[in-house]
Amino acid sequence: MNKKAIIIGSGIAGIAASIRLSLKGYRVEVYEANTYPGGKLSEITLQGYRFDAGPSLFTLPEQVDDLFRLAGKQPREHFDYIRLPVACHYFWEDGKQVKAYADIDRFGKEVEAKLGEPAENIRKALEKSAYIYDRLSPLFMQRSLHKFGTWTNKDAMKSYLKMGKLGIFSTMNRANEKQFDHPKMVQLFNRYATYNGSNPYETPATLNIIPHLEFNIGAFFPKKGMHDITMSLYRLAESLGVSFHMNARVEEILVQEKRAVGVIVNGTKHFADLLVNNMDMVNAYKTILKKEKQPRLLLNQTKSSSALIFYWGIKKVFPELELHNILFSEDYKTEFEHIFTHKTISEDPTVYINITSVHKADDAPKDSMNWFTMINVPNNQGQDWDAVIREARKNIVNKINRVLKTDIESLIEVEEILEPRTIESKTSSANGALYGNSSNNRFAAFMRHANFSSDIKNLYFCGGSVHPGGGIPLCLLSAKIVSEMIE
Repeated sequence: MNKKAIIIGSGIAGIAASIRLSLKGYRVEVYEANTYPGGKLSEITLQGYRFDAGPSLFTLPEQVDDLFRLAGKQPREHFDYIRLPVACHYFWEDGKQVKAYADIDRFGKEVEAKLGEPAENIRKALEKSAYIYDRLSPLFMQRSLHKFGTWTNKDAMKSYLKMGKLGIFSTMNRANEKQFDHPKMVQLFNRYATYNGSNPYETPATLNIIPHLEFNIGAFFPKKGMHDITMSLYRLAESLGVSFHMNARVEEILVQEKRAVGVIVNGTKHFADLLVNNMDMVNAYKTILKKEKQPRLLLNQTKSSSALIFYWGIKKVFPELELHNILFSEDYKTEFEHIFTHKTISEDPTVYINITSVHKADDAPKDSMNWFTMINVPNNQGQDWDAVIREARKNIVNKINRVLKTDIESLIEVEEILEPRTIESKTSSANGALYGNSSNNRFAAFMRHANFSSDIKNLYFCGGSVHPGGGIPLCLLSAKIVSEMIE
């Protein structure tokens, strides 16, 4: 253990990188600006209610299990989860409802009975999603796109001949309109663009890879809540000797002769053999790398959407609600035009409600539920957010009342709000964008920042703002890619 690595930020990718580098024999120091680990993957407690504060969907759990196995531990002894029987419950204002069952045959029968959509179309769509995943995952998710060898291996060669079938020349919406008969099914599958903060009317159909993760592989829920992903890996890292320094904001990355040599924290220099930046790439260049050459093209790219979240303690149980619930807008295209073109919020937003107390009863008091109530919103461009939030809250409450036939305002016992400004201040995400740069063009995947610096030796990047993208599994994969680059 002669070599030392410094990791900037204890988001989930930073923790995963610390585990992998520790197992490679590095002494690892992690510096975190907040007083807690996890970045977006944190929690909130309010008067008897517990909320997972950030990412709420858990797919590819083997990415977490692999870290325990690498450390010689049995994953189920440290971290456990269930596969969800219902991936999501969808609601429309005309009274239509669809449960997206994990059993694909049952899901097919459900949409055929409720919407008249042939079950065969569901099967074909998920087969196509699996086809995209099988061909692109080894290329886009498992390797750096910025290394020559990635483009000359056999997986890449196979993909070149299938680009048309992989959706790169179409949009998600156009592909879904061809795949499904009923506009509500098009809307349901268009929703997957929001998983990385994109617009289904602009993002390539390649992102139809996502339903494969949720249905063919499965959607899961940690038995102790999403925050347990952070805490179980944090404990694993500590057990391996990783040192975490909280409330320790990095002020500068030290570069000598085009080589990263350390950081400055609270005025003190700390040196290391290599550095891994888990901070949002844009804000990192604007702050801790401001003295270095700036990747202007990447920094000026359009950012992803953000979120407005109301954490509500609801003093009633709604038995019809699942862990994941969607109350769809009547005009999906207009909703996205508001977000990405007008930089504001539609009067009829799609409302997502995540309720962990459905599977973890102690997250809410008896006869109550913990509602993580979210809408997609533009990133922060200087809007009058106080006014925007007041109007959005009114529209959200009205929509919930119409769809669920209730008076939700009278049931809200506690409330906390997370919005683009506080997302940026708490997680250093540029403009409060949840997924870094947007994926609203066919070349977006190729334009994410590399997992290494081409100008500064021994400086690496992981997390949701760099390749391969945002979301828990991709953040964990970014740490894996970084680790495989380092001797």
